[in-house]
Amino acid sequence: MKSNNPVLTRLPQAQQNNGYAQPQAGYPQQSPYGQTQYGETPDFGQGYGAPAERPITVDDIVTKTGITLAVIVAFAVLNFGVGFVNQSAAMLLTFVGAIGGFITVLVHSFGRKYGSAAVTLIYAAFEGLFVGGFSMLLSGFLIGGEDAGAMIFQAILGTIGVFAGMLFVYKTGAIRVTPKFTRIVTGCIIGVAVLALGNLLLFIFTGSSPLRDGGPIAILFSLFCIVLGSLSFLTDFDTADKLVRTGAPAKMAWGVALGLAVTLVWLYTEILRLLSYFNRN
Repeated sequence: MKSNNPVLTRLPQAQQNNGYAQPQAGYPQQSPYGQTQYGETPDFGQGYGAPAERPITVDDIVTKTGITLAVIVAFAVLNFGVGFVNQSAAMLLTFVGAIGGFITVLVHSFGRKYGSAAVTLIYAAFEGLFVGGFSMLLSGFLIGGEDAGAMIFQAILGTIGVFAGMLFVYKTGAIRVTPKFTRIVTGCIIGVAVLALGNLLLFIFTGSSPLRDGGPIAILFSLFCIVLGSLSFLTDFDTADKLVRTGAPAKMAWGVALGLAVTLVWLYTEILRLLSYFNRN
């Protein structure tokens, strides 16, 4: 099962071909839970003489995701603090963070860097700079908004709530992640990306931004993005679950962490943007 998340879809070729679940010549049959039929730990080495790498666990994913989010928060707080001293510098760092995070995701997705701790942490640093500046800008801190702190807290609380809720939905099987479900979510994400790009070009050339101006269309667009981001968690969880059950190498926890971080940041920014619309109105 592929995730709709562009980060999680670029699994190594062996995983995409179910290489972790298929027996190699001369090896006993592997079970769906990452062990051979004889109860042995599957060997993910490069050959008979290569040492086996420890298989991934849920604890690995939780730990690596926690580290990634901690780096994002640390750099977000850093840029937020810079904004109180020099607003121009904070906005510059925000721009650098947005571009750097985007480039890092492309490198991770298309450069066969899945499971790279360095790439994941570099992304977290860039994205933290972006999140800090974005939060300061939309919440109204730069103009002395009285509800700025409350808006940021509400957006964080909403993001955590959605994450926990979708994890519960996945674990209970209330919504099944099927190939059709994944294709629909993926298609919607591509559509949203095309609309966002078109809206950006429209703003550059005409100054009009119907998807981000706080009007009824913008509110509906943000609500749709929030729903779509929430559903994205299900495919992310499914990808992580399959990596654990097939005994993929432990280093892949960094790839899962980056994929979850991408979805979390997207959801947070959309919730904060929606709150800013209502605060403005």
